[in-house]
Amino acid sequence: MIKLGIIGTNWISKMFVEAALQTGSYTLTTVYSRTEEKGNAFLADLDTDTDNVAVVTTLSDLYTNIDVVYIASPNALHFEQAKVAIASDVHVIVEKPSFSNPTEFAIIEELLTRHENVRVFEAARHVHQSNFKLMQQAVIELPQVQGATFVYQKYSSRYDAYLEGQEPNVLTREFSGGALYDLGVYPIYAAIALFGAPRAVQYLPTLLNNGADGRGTANLFYDQFNVTVIFGKNANSYLSSEIYGLKETISTNNIAELNTITYHDGDGNADNIGVAGTSNPMVAEASDFSRVITDPINEHVRYQQWWQLAKQVNQTLFDLRQSAGIVFPADIKD
Repeated sequence: MIKLGIIGTNWISKMFVEAALQTGSYTLTTVYSRTEEKGNAFLADLDTDTDNVAVVTTLSDLYTNIDVVYIASPNALHFEQAKVAIASDVHVIVEKPSFSNPTEFAIIEELLTRHENVRVFEAARHVHQSNFKLMQQAVIELPQVQGATFVYQKYSSRYDAYLEGQEPNVLTREFSGGALYDLGVYPIYAAIALFGAPRAVQYLPTLLNNGADGRGTANLFYDQFNVTVIFGKNANSYLSSEIYGLKETISTNNIAELNTITYHDGDGNADNIGVAGTSNPMVAEASDFSRVITDPINEHVRYQQWWQLAKQVNQTLFDLRQSAGIVFPADIKD
């Protein structure tokens, strides 16, 4: 069994822990929280036996009894926390976006060369799901790709807090937040996984008063087509996402959730080519990561594919920010 530790006690940590336990490959051993009270409250909310799970309040104590750490802290904290884990020869599963910029990514990449047995995974759950793989195959079979429009826009309760004068982490540049680095990473990940890295990008954001982006439209330019990506945290959208062939169109109700995948043949016929997903959408990635951890030699090629994809996404997110003049404090560290 893979000994799992976690950083972060929010809803997504709970979802990942439950997904990991569902695979039968992990056992939860340690929870890191700023306070014991929050850590114990997190454990009490899990639907599993947690009597033997330790709650720690210092990172040095976290790495004493784990094989892999799941990091779901604010974006700007991922880098330093991952460095400590790698230096402790602990595998890392880090929520997307993994790191704030290509400089941080390169430092992590160099550190891994000195800890060759450690694996770092970016938790882009949707690209590991069965329906995403079915969408990939359908795209391959299109006679021609003429572009795509991906939409992921959900009103956030954190925006209510912002309107009340607060500064929630997810909507501040100080914590490498904003719409692009929260919801936008889902459709950007999907676009690059499907079509590769774009040759050029442009981001047109709607900025909040604190300089972070509340929503925006990103354009990814390829040689033969363009991809338009619409996302945000301060409004709701109910539009589907589409990939355009000639007469054919592939659509999904939600590019992050992928509940349905529909193939439209251009003659009015629509065929549901998707499958029913698991109740927990993080099971697929947790299972994929466990196979690499337990069988790194045979799973090396897949791991390298995921790593290169994460690297391309990281660069594209940074380039989009650059095009819009959005600077994070993490970009100008000494």
